[in-house]
Amino acid sequence: MTMNTQWQQSTFVPAHLDATKFDGIEPLLVDLMNRPVPSARELEQWLIDRSELTAACSEARANLYITTTCNTEDKEAAQAYSAFVEHVEPRLKPLNFELDKRFVQLVLQHPLPAERYMVLERATHAEVELYRDENVPIETQLALLTQKFEQVAGSLSVFFDGQERTLPQMARYQELPDRAVRESAWRAVADRRLKEASAFNDIYDQMTSLRQQVARNAGFTDYVGYTFKAKHRFDYTPRHCFEFHAGVEHEVVPLVRSLDRRRAAQLGLGGDMKSGMQALRPWDLSVDPKGRGPLHPFSNGAELMRKSVATMRSLDQRLAEMLASMGDGSEARGAMQGACLDLDSRKGKAPGGYQYMRDRSRQPFIFMNAAGLHKDVETMVHEAGHAFHSMLSRQEPLVEYRHSPIEFAEVASMSMELLSMKHWAASGAFYQPGSEDFQRACREQIKRSVMLLPWIATIDAFQHWVYSNPGHTRQEREAMWVVLDQRFGNAISWEGLEDVRANLWQRQLHLFSVPFYYIEYGIAQLGALQLWLISLEQGEKTAIDYYMKALSLGGGKPLPELFSAAGLRFDFGPETIARLCERVQQELEKLPE
Repeated sequence: MTMNTQWQQSTFVPAHLDATKFDGIEPLLVDLMNRPVPSARELEQWLIDRSELTAACSEARANLYITTTCNTEDKEAAQAYSAFVEHVEPRLKPLNFELDKRFVQLVLQHPLPAERYMVLERATHAEVELYRDENVPIETQLALLTQKFEQVAGSLSVFFDGQERTLPQMARYQELPDRAVRESAWRAVADRRLKEASAFNDIYDQMTSLRQQVARNAGFTDYVGYTFKAKHRFDYTPRHCFEFHAGVEHEVVPLVRSLDRRRAAQLGLGGDMKSGMQALRPWDLSVDPKGRGPLHPFSNGAELMRKSVATMRSLDQRLAEMLASMGDGSEARGAMQGACLDLDSRKGKAPGGYQYMRDRSRQPFIFMNAAGLHKDVETMVHEAGHAFHSMLSRQEPLVEYRHSPIEFAEVASMSMELLSMKHWAASGAFYQPGSEDFQRACREQIKRSVMLLPWIATIDAFQHWVYSNPGHTRQEREAMWVVLDQRFGNAISWEGLEDVRANLWQRQLHLFSVPFYYIEYGIAQLGALQLWLISLEQGEKTAIDYYMKALSLGGGKPLPELFSAAGLRFDFGPETIARLCERVQQELEKLPE
């Protein structure tokens, strides 16, 4: 890959360093450990040099990870990633811990401006306090288990409608008017997942046990306290999460269930199975209630990219230029030769979607499983928001500040879903202006912005229970999931599908790959809704200017300040949720069904 040196501010790391090999990294780590640092100015240069080395190591891992998720069947790629996780990272972690300790000592000798370095200092203190040598091999085991999960999940496919299809490709059948086809497709996917339920439980049991051990090694009674500190959640506590759960339960769930009842009536459904009437079922939640077929806004990754750029051009030329710089969407080779996109769904590709910043070249990568559906448009603009964040903050010399806390990083992506919405009908974009399809897409986006919140509350509450109850059985875990689904879930019947319902949590890959990473979506969604309201009340330009100003700060400020820079309140309690739900209902009433 060609190195982009436009932002290079350190000559410490050789341009062609192979950071997948520890032998090349070690002398640089030793230099940082032993280098004399006699002044604050030299401490700042030490930080920049260390940042560049961290970026090189991070990018090495990123490229290996991207390659293996783009093709989970590539054994050579899987072995290369495993080798890095097993043999390089375990040797890096103790040395990085020593460098963290040295920074803590050096900053006592040479105090740095708090305005600039407070966020870095408190994060480093947390890392020093949490680090344990005995956790390094455990973290390696967890990384390998995550890879195993992704390989199993990425291998899932079903034979349906005459050919083998990936599970993301099966999603399109849930939008077909023919209810029998929807049910058949839904059951095919559910049955395929149930065949792997035991395997997923085995992986999750191992993961939760190892995570509890990590927490105990660090002096915590459970993983909840450990992960709040490890994720640098300095600005909120579990109590704030429980307030979010309560706000969602009391303000959002009634709205969602009223929409479910309306959907049931429009589909000619109602009552429950015992009454003799057909009830609303899981395969009825994505279909258009008027019987219209699924939206098909594009056909392949290249068209998706072209139309996404047109959308951004209508919204803001600066955004369009950033997105267009990533490629044309036809790429399907992972991160090789500096590619920035891999968009189309195919067998052997890991599930989900992500944006990954290659920290040294400072080039973002967007991975997704596009199958021609409108939800792929939402995923594309979501990940584009992350890419904008990465690009707007890449001038920052410290790699730590080129990444913001997840709670704000997701504001960047979720806001873009809402802010780009009315531009989906721009010239060359996805829909015709004023068309029924465009109005459907907008209505679904607004609904989704609040209907996602109960699922977020469910996943977060589930994780709080899982890690507050170490040693629980699988049966207890399934029972708690059902309790939470009864509290936050849709108004649908699960009769005859009890096993599927009890294992529904396994569809959320975050539970396996990035534990406790989900409440961030809820906090961010409330921020995104606030920014959308600014666009409605103060004008779109004001909202975009706020957006770009806040994103350019990266992670150099505490969360409340990042939210404030975007014109938002850092609050995710019942009062904020109620205000936003009220406005969402008003906007939905303006759009025809």
